[in-house]
Amino acid sequence: MDLATVNKKWAELQMKIVEDFDVDTPDIQNFLFLIGIQELGQGPKKFSKRQKEELMHIANCRLFSSMGFYELIGTDQDGWPHWKLIKPIPNYTLLEQEMVMKSLIVNYFEEEMSQDF
Repeated sequence: MDLATVNKKWAELQMKIVEDFDVDTPDIQNFLFLIGIQELGQGPKKFSKRQKEELMHIANCRLFSSMGFYELIGTDQDGWPHWKLIKPIPNYTLLEQEMVMKSLIVNYFEEEMSQDF
């Protein structure tokens, strides 16, 4: 996706979440948390600060797995997924990091949630 398309789809996804859940406009961190909860598959519940960080890590691994950087190796006894780094993630500039993350998040919602934003 080109930069204009990523930004357009990102804004549409943000508005969809705002409208569907009556929340403030979500940022990348909010989406990582939501994706982490979705990938954990245990539904919404109270999480400790450490668990919230782990959920965001799960989301990062899941998103970057679509680019071949991570591979799911299984789940632990509590059902938490664990990932293996397959190849190093390039050192993106801050702008590149933001665009890659937005693009991966949009793709996740389009593919995994069967939504077209």
